[in-house]
Amino acid sequence: MKPGDTLVKQILQINSSVFGSQGESTQLANQLVSQLAEQHGANVMVRDVSSNPIPHQDAGFLQALSSPANTRYKEQPSKVAFADQLIEELQISDILVIGLPMYNFSVPSTLKSWFDHIARAGVTFRYTENGPEGLLTDKQAIVITTRGGIHKDTILDTETPFVKSFLAFIGITNVSFIYAEGLNMGEKIKAQALTEARNQLKELLLN
Repeated sequence: MKPGDTLVKQILQINSSVFGSQGESTQLANQLVSQLAEQHGANVMVRDVSSNPIPHQDAGFLQALSSPANTRYKEQPSKVAFADQLIEELQISDILVIGLPMYNFSVPSTLKSWFDHIARAGVTFRYTENGPEGLLTDKQAIVITTRGGIHKDTILDTETPFVKSFLAFIGITNVSFIYAEGLNMGEKIKAQALTEARNQLKELLLN
């Protein structure tokens, strides 16, 4: 699946900036998704995991998942139903766009919660005698990451390998990363970084 693929019908955009619509990662993701949707006449589903936080995984959630449906009680059915909804949003989408700021050298905790809710054995991945196998193999992901400093290709960039590994775990191996770095290193560097990121988005749309 590529942005230029005529089969693109559904786009899922995940925003995770604590600054909401003012976040640089959100603004860049909005720009890309708007252009993709216009190109393909695709539907867009937006989930902001910062303004509408996803609960962190806890024992209650894991117990609910491991319990047969007819034995779940109190809040357990709603916990599973919510996770089911998140998984379905991804399953029906052709392209996943993630707006990904870096907070303290890692992904936002609410985005990690989204990852935890969509990783489900037998649904988005399965275990085989050869190890885990991702089941969402027909999708593309575009990750737009913004950082205050410059971390790409250094040991401080823990985001890229983590996100790439997680997406591959559920079967999404066609992943592109767009970087806007040095955003807290002065207005000149910030402006240049955002311009370069927008140029990368344009190139992505043309390929």
